[in-house]
Amino acid sequence: QLLRKHVDRKAWDYLPPTTVNACEYIIISFLLCLAIPAGILQMPFYDKDAPKYQNYGGIGVVIAHEIAHGFDDIGRQFDKDGNRIPWWTDETIETFIERKACIVDQYNNFTVPNLNINANGDQTQNEDIADNIGLRVAFYAYQEFIQANPNAEKRLQDLSEYSPTQMFFINYAHIRCAKMTDGYARARVESDEHSLGQFRVNGPTSNFVEYDRAFDCKPGQGNSRMKKCTVW
Repeated sequence: QLLRKHVDRKAWDYLPPTTVNACEYIIISFLLCLAIPAGILQMPFYDKDAPKYQNYGGIGVVIAHEIAHGFDDIGRQFDKDGNRIPWWTDETIETFIERKACIVDQYNNFTVPNLNINANGDQTQNEDIADNIGLRVAFYAYQEFIQANPNAEKRLQDLSEYSPTQMFFINYAHIRCAKMTDGYARARVESDEHSLGQFRVNGPTSNFVEYDRAFDCKPGQGNSRMKKCTVW
């Protein structure tokens, strides 16, 4: 049926509006679009009255993450219209594979507390890459907003010791905050294409020099890596 059925590129039949998630339609329906359901447009991801550092560090990171999927091992196989036409050069593919290996190795060495098992960087690589790219893109977008609106941001009451830039990263960590049983954590590691929340925070921030600068971290100190993995 789908073989002869015309693709409706305006269809909205994959994510219900109540879903607290976001995705990029590529393999699913060949629509090549980004879906942000109403369900995710709430705190801690978004609030129209919240400081911009919270929104950029929340839904901004999510949007940038989904866009980044257009530039990974899956996205590189589809052109701008959603047709399966690879568009990277051999040189680009080789460079991507080399840089991807750094991410995979980093995440393979994350250990899950209480379980004494390692994360599976091979299984989660596409999502990990999108997490790393998404954090960078959202951060630089926020910096552009700050430059255009230097007096727009106010510090939050009771959190006034943190700068707007630090709050961007704090809210980024907030959106990945989760509590789960050891059994569920093990199941996630064994089957989920996404890393556990703590690795989705510690991985990208440890690779980002702007995070070091915001919290005055030195390479190799705390969460900051000496060798930082970058893809794009």
